Amino acid sequence: MTEVEVVQLLVSPTHRLAGRPADGPSPVSVEELVLRAEVRGGLGLVGDRYFGQRVHRDAAVTFMSAEHLPLDIDTNVDLRQTRRNVLLRGVDIDSLVGSTVTLDCRFGPVTFSLNRPARPCAWMDVTIGPGAHRALRGKGGVRATPLTDGVLAVGEATFSVVTPAAQPGPR
Repeated sequence: MTEVEVVQLLVSPTHRLAGRPADGPSPVSVEELVLRAEVRGGLGLVGDRYFGQRVHRDAAVTFMSAEHLPLDIDTNVDLRQTRRNVLLRGVDIDSLVGSTVTLDCRFGPVTFSLNRPARPCAWMDVTIGPGAHRALRGKGGVRATPLTDGVLAVGEATFSVVTPAAQPGPR
């Protein structure tokens, strides 16, 4: 078990990065940063644009490590620019692809399958600044499926690896 901090949570009802990056993001219709988010197993974050979307079931929630934010490009960068859902401090989430983990924000553990890397795209150079796309390669976060219901909240939390990623066999 590792003590971590949930720095930010983003629940966005709309997909703001549609079209070409040169056109810029769509305007924000509601406050997307929340202090608490409800999680539904197999569905995602209640109220988020990917909640219950079949095509996004294995990527309904996206985690990112605060230590990987490109603060040298923009000191104010946060989840609104990266479009990830959960910003954690104290764990290298990118190194855990393939693992099953729990995150307990004082409301009971919520279990997630960390399925695949969240690859940065050209939008990062628009929303964060030139060079962000390249700076986030290999550390843009992880796309996950929630396996249980629960609540996530900003603040202190505990993080555990339940099942580590399978190690590749010898060649």
